Amino acid sequence: MDRTSCFTRALRAASSLALPALALAATPLMAQAGPIDTLPLGKYECTLPGDAGGAAWHRIPGRDFTILNASSYEAGGERGVYLLRGAQVTFTRGPLKGMMLERSSQRILRERDEKGELGPMRCVLTSPLR
Repeated sequence: MDRTSCFTRALRAASSLALPALALAATPLMAQAGPIDTLPLGKYECTLPGDAGGAAWHRIPGRDFTILNASSYEAGGERGVYLLRGAQVTFTRGPLKGMMLERSSQRILRERDEKGELGPMRCVLTSPLR
């Protein structure tokens, strides 16, 4: 009986520590909640805003990508995989791994930084595939 009560106390203590840790670990996944979807197929060109004294935008060719099918993309001649969950696009494998975008319309994606803040870069579907 004494061994059982020691084991039970240890198990309860461990579970009381594990539950808050599990809740914290689940928080980033909850932030990406939403239905899984795919982006329209085609070429996306990424740009930064220009200024009144020059061009309206500045291309960033190193960030351009093409959605090929389902959840695969190509950038710089290499293939990768992305996940679209709700409005959040996350490149999970390939040359753009780690880049996050937010879908602001059917054809426009906005950059998100590591802190989740919207950045100045946007990627626009310029050549849809059919």
